[in-house]
Parts: sequence; structure tokens; C-alpha cells
Amino acid sequence: MYGIDGRTDLPERELGHLEGHRGSAPVRVGNAAAHQLQLDIYGALIDSVYLYDKWAQPISSDQWDDVCALVDWVCDHWNQPDEGVWETRGGRKKFLYSRLMCWVAIERAIRMAHRRGLPADVPRWRQCRDTIYRRIMQRSWSTTRRAFVQHEDGDVLDASVLMMPLAKFIAPTDPKWLSTLDVLTEDLVSDSLVYRYDPQASPDGLRGDEGTFSICSFWYVEALVRAGRLDEARLAFEKMLTYANHVGLYAEEISHTGEQQGNFPQAFTHLALISAAFNLDRSLG
Repeated sequence: MYGIDGRTDLPERELGHLEGHRGSAPVRVGNAAAHQLQLDIYGALIDSVYLYDKWAQPISSDQWDDVCALVDWVCDHWNQPDEGVWETRGGRKKFLYSRLMCWVAIERAIRMAHRRGLPADVPRWRQCRDTIYRRIMQRSWSTTRRAFVQHEDGDVLDASVLMMPLAKFIAPTDPKWLSTLDVLTEDLVSDSLVYRYDPQASPDGLRGDEGTFSICSFWYVEALVRAGRLDEARLAFEKMLTYANHVGLYAEEISHTGEQQGNFPQAFTHLALISAAFNLDRSLG
């Protein structure tokens, strides 16, 4: 994590004399997430490199060496608990999403190595990739909830698991996935808007309530599309469009009263919007 001037030292402190936007104290300067471990970023990075190598131009030999070093690091460290994609302040856990994206990092690197005949320790990578797959299937599937859950050996739901079929980890019509989608719809979806998780069931170290997460709502649309539930997907997508501002932009969250809140505009959300729109449009013909 970097400051706007490139600094990496970002100590966090609270400004108690400020009440924050609409009383949203505490107001903080800096960001404690600078000291967090977020293993999911490696999957996002290597997937981007894979897509660039496939559709733009082949990466260089030096860039491939960098990819190999990163993938070797992931193979050594994927099993650590971390703070996860949501930057939780509730303590490190072995989050499914972090495991999923470590799997993505290794799997996409294997694809590049095979497609271009690049040198790599593929046997080791393949063994690690398969170990992560089995670990997720065995330890992040709750027989009680009949769903994939937030972290190993738990039963808390989390909308980040919506990335499982989007990342091509599981077939979008797999019975386990369809069961997960139904459970998420029942517990985390409110009129097509999706909450990240239930803070009461999974304390995240932050005070107060939060709204629905817009990126999760668009992940939900795409998951419905890939599962073949087009009518539900179209309805959810069209409802989400009504929450954009006058120039079609979204904040990080949508409040209980329908207002935009949180980071604005959030690029991550708009990438999910584009992906959902593209796949829905293609499926609808």
C-alpha cells in the first residue's frame, strides 16, 4: 500500500476532534491495512498478467522470471491465515477467498507455461494447485449450511465466494455451487442487493452497521448468469442500475436508505459492473 506521494509508511491515527461525514466517526489518517497480509492480491495480479499475455502481447523473459518468483512464493505461503480481501480487523483467518485467489495465481501461471512452453517448476506448481483445491473443497464446505463459507471449518457466509465460478474454480452449475448460491440468496441478498457478510456472525473489528456492497451485487448478477438463471440475473442487474448516480457511477456501498456510501467512485465496483453487463448481454443474445 502506498501514499499519494509514494510513501509506504502509513501509520494510522484517529482524529477525535472531527465527527466525520454525517457523523461517521472515527475519522482516521493513514491505514492500518498497510501492515496486513492479503494473499488474494496474487491471484488478481497473475490473472491480469495471464490475460495480457494471451490477448495483448506476450510478456518478456524477465517478466516471466518475476511471475515464477511470485508463484513460488505463493506455493510457500498460501496456507497462512490473513486479513483477507475485506481487510478485516477481527483477526487473521484462513479465508476461502484468499485460498481461491492463490489457486488462481498458480493455475494461470501453469496455463502460460504450457501455452508458450516457458520454463517452470510445473510439477510443484500443479501439486500445490491441486492441494489448495482439495483443501477448499474439504475445509471450506459446510455440510450444515450446504454452502461454501467464509473461512475454514466455519459456517459464516461471505459474498466473496461468488468469485468461485467467475474464477473458473468450480462449474457454475455444480450442485454444491447451486446450493451455495441459494443459501447466499436467502441470507445475504436483500431485493437484489448483496451484503458482504453478517458482522454479528463474523465480527470484523469495526463499529456500526454497513450497507450492501455494490461489487458483490454485480458478482451475484454474473453468478446467476453463469448458472443459467437469466430472469433473476436481469432483474437484479436492472435494479442495481437504479442506484447509480446521475452519471452512472457507484460508491463502494449502498445504504439501507438507498444512498451511496463509502469510497466513491470505486473502480473495483465498475469492473464488476462491466463484467456482469457483458456476460448478461451475451447470454441474452
